[in-house]
Amino acid sequence: MSSPLPMSSPRSPSVTAFDPRAFRQTLGAFATGVAVVAAEAADGTLIGMTMSSFNSVSLDPPLVLFSVARTALSLPALRSAAAYGISVLAHDQQDLSGRFARAQGEKWTGVDHLRGHGGAPLLAGAAAHLECVPHAIHDGGDHEVFIARVVAHRSAVAEPLIFHAGRYRTLAAVAG
Repeated sequence: MSSPLPMSSPRSPSVTAFDPRAFRQTLGAFATGVAVVAAEAADGTLIGMTMSSFNSVSLDPPLVLFSVARTALSLPALRSAAAYGISVLAHDQQDLSGRFARAQGEKWTGVDHLRGHGGAPLLAGAAAHLECVPHAIHDGGDHEVFIARVVAHRSAVAEPLIFHAGRYRTLAAVAG
């Protein structure tokens, strides 16, 4: 049986200034999959952005979450979207991750995709697709946390693209 963690006493020294860069580096120790969240804006424009902040929330009802920086240009369109298409990228889709990570530019030119529920775009060749509708949006500090209800999903037999310690990885690279 392990011993409990030591408790802080009321007289413990206060923590020194918080270093956001060091915090980001610490979070980089957590390997994540890479997904592109996409939607159709009210004017018919397709929007999409690369996410590593994607996670499951609940099986009943089926809920997932992703977070979007308050500074993201597509935030207003995502807030008002009727549906989201989430494409979990496969190991060979690093170029798509980079394309959709850029703040501006024509992201969809030449990109093979299909339309899911509510017209939300889904990237061809992805390891998995989730078709979602909005459920809730919450304050997340410098981000907004979107919770989406999954209405359809499918997965392929494909190795996922992974992001760890500031770099793209594959399962073989992480295991080896």
